[in-house]
Amino acid sequence: MQEDTVVQLVQAYLPPGAEWVVGGGPTTSKPYVREADLDGDGMPEIVAAYRLGQDLFLLVLKRYMSGWRVVAMTRGAGYDIDAFGIAPIVATYPGNLVVGWRIGAAWAKLSVYAWTPHGLVDIAPADLYYSRLEVGDFPGAPEHAGRAELALWIHDTGEAYRVEVVRWDRNRFLPATDAYPSYFGHVAAYYAELTTRHPDYRVYWYYLADAYEKSGRQGDALAAVDRALSIDAPYPTQDTLLALRRRIAGEAAAAASSGLRRIGAFARAEALFPAAVKEVGGTKWGFVDERGAWRIPPTFEYANDFAEGLAVVQANGKYGAIDASGRFAVPPEYEWIDAFSDGRAIAYDREGPRVIDNAGRVLTSKSYDYIAKFSEGRALFSRQSEQGSLYGYLDRDGAEAIPASFLEAGDFAGGRAIVKLADDEYALIGSDGKRKATYRYDYVGAPGDGVLPFRKEADGKYGYIDEAGNVVVEPRFTEARPFREGRAVVNVAPDFNNEYGLIDRTGAFVIQPKYNDVRPLGDGRVALGQPIDPGQPYIGSKYAIADANDGKLLTDFRFYGVNDFQGGLASVSDESQTYFIGRDGKPAAGFPRFDGSGTLTLRGDIVQANVDQRLFYYDKRLGNVVWAPNTTIPLSPPYVVKEMKYKPNRDYLVYYPQVTGMTDAAAQEKANRRLRELSEVKDVPAGQLDYSYTGDFEIPFFRGSLLVLELNAYNYPWGAAHGMPSLVYPHLNVENGRFYALRDLFLPGSDYVKTLSDIVGDHIKNDPQYDYVFPDTYEGIKPDQPFYVTSDALHLYFQPYEIGPFAAGFPTFRIPFEQIRGIIDTSGEFWKSFH
Repeated sequence: MQEDTVVQLVQAYLPPGAEWVVGGGPTTSKPYVREADLDGDGMPEIVAAYRLGQDLFLLVLKRYMSGWRVVAMTRGAGYDIDAFGIAPIVATYPGNLVVGWRIGAAWAKLSVYAWTPHGLVDIAPADLYYSRLEVGDFPGAPEHAGRAELALWIHDTGEAYRVEVVRWDRNRFLPATDAYPSYFGHVAAYYAELTTRHPDYRVYWYYLADAYEKSGRQGDALAAVDRALSIDAPYPTQDTLLALRRRIAGEAAAAASSGLRRIGAFARAEALFPAAVKEVGGTKWGFVDERGAWRIPPTFEYANDFAEGLAVVQANGKYGAIDASGRFAVPPEYEWIDAFSDGRAIAYDREGPRVIDNAGRVLTSKSYDYIAKFSEGRALFSRQSEQGSLYGYLDRDGAEAIPASFLEAGDFAGGRAIVKLADDEYALIGSDGKRKATYRYDYVGAPGDGVLPFRKEADGKYGYIDEAGNVVVEPRFTEARPFREGRAVVNVAPDFNNEYGLIDRTGAFVIQPKYNDVRPLGDGRVALGQPIDPGQPYIGSKYAIADANDGKLLTDFRFYGVNDFQGGLASVSDESQTYFIGRDGKPAAGFPRFDGSGTLTLRGDIVQANVDQRLFYYDKRLGNVVWAPNTTIPLSPPYVVKEMKYKPNRDYLVYYPQVTGMTDAAAQEKANRRLRELSEVKDVPAGQLDYSYTGDFEIPFFRGSLLVLELNAYNYPWGAAHGMPSLVYPHLNVENGRFYALRDLFLPGSDYVKTLSDIVGDHIKNDPQYDYVFPDTYEGIKPDQPFYVTSDALHLYFQPYEIGPFAAGFPTFRIPFEQIRGIIDTSGEFWKSFH
């Protein structure tokens, strides 16, 4: 049938309110509709895509003697369609419907539909994602002729893509290695052109070498990887390039074979790791595998590690939990969700915390003021009463196993918990709530190793009692912490000073009380801290590692960060690096050292490194970084934003943007100098600061020639109750290097200050979401009021404390352009830069 006839036919079968989903160019857009024999009976069916509200659907019509009938309808994913066609995927005949569901600016989810007696069934794995797609019968082994392969181009950074070529084989998608020589010849041509235009882009040479190797051109591959190794750039890492060179040279067969693993298995044992990509629109999070390949594409606003098969993620400002396929097991409708433990998690909505299970079911019948994480099948909760907050315990079903009747309470450990019944009265209870002992003291702390810290009277000294209430260590300390591995940290200094030591169960000092801090690390080790600045001990400590049994020092005082021992290893940070040490205090052999401050976590053979506020992954078997965050953010050719790092001091860290691609080199340098100044890239003393400072940036908006950057920072004066955040939004025209102010948006002579002030005042008065604004603090906006623009609105914001409490952050008011169009200078440079 003619295409117009098919469209008219399908139109009669669309539900009321449905709209066609269209594709093609601006002047050639057509509805997504195809005729194809899907069921193999020799007669073509008609398949079409339509939109109903916010949802996408596929509709299949089949012709019978009595006329056309709807024989299948299925809901799609995402918000648009990227690809729509028929191809012989499962067999040479009949065809399969191939649909790419657009789920993000650079990502689509691939569906391959096969016809069954039950209608269309998507045979593609749930985690098959791509950025660009090519479907075709690529030259390969004769037995695969007539079958289509899928070439998945998966975005990495800039114009670089990792390419996978797969084929349906043995009821799953497997790498089509026989088609590699043919297809990767095209990939090599793509990267050869990129390296010609950008000869100093290391990542393009890396992918060129990979493509040459897969297309069988080992000599060219070695030359390309050697060219990449000669370029001084952080990504890909030197170790990654050397591993590729070994593979190309045939010195690492295991590494080569790892590239032939199947992809997209619904159920798999491999670990998934959260990873972030900085792009226009903000940082997006997804999950990579141990090779650094995306398994769940970066479409989330935030992502946590998987725990018990679920990972907490943020989408559209709300939190939910996904499974290993990327599907939501818990819908994103909460303000926050703690990590799952024992099949339960604490989820927070506007009414308060609730207990949910791993299927997303809410188990508590009401919200509480507070719910702690579950410990030994019990979760501490509190509710308000006439006496103030009272505490009790929930069971795993969300029921109140122990009613709220305690003034204070702690978590269960070893089947016991300490609760406060009244002033000068504490009790040790079991998981059934029954008392095992009662203590009539001013204070009793959590049990550890069978003893409990206690204080007889207010302002008295601390000692220890056993569970029966017998004093085992007489009160003589100004602070006493619970025992761990037969040792307890105590303080003997008066007046809130620090003189910490370590005692054994008899109260004898194993480590004398003379340290700014003492931290048990487990595994028979302890960290001893000396003040960084003796005159200001609250700044923090430099630590040494000691034996908790005899106090023998195993290192000098050189660590600024120390984590607990796990499996005989502890993550530490010194003046310049982060690495693992063993129980002997020496750097662990066979493990990496990273420049910067942070923590390392060993997850199987993968080292998860969170260093200088960046998360990346290192494979200790291969000896190289397998995934690192991008440091270039492409805009539109030729413009690129590069992430630069400035760390002149251990306590001063700034990531700042620099723009490249401007035709006027002087204007570009001037603009970048201004961005460095706004990012607080400045001279900083090398010695100890009396504050810490961290800065970073996002790209919330780019259109036309207007680049809007968000420069965010946090300044924390040592010893303060909290630090002070800051936000700056530079509006830069990337064509001429000019920065725009608020006044540049409006007609000359217009009283934009009064107009905008009135609108903001109306929001404060009538919109309940602004009921936190301090009374009588708002007096209107300033001519240079902080602001940022998006595609359809102006946003005005205020600094913390300016008109509201610190917890309110940056009070922000959205003003649609339509509301103020009468005063906008639509002929002005600012407006025209993004319209």
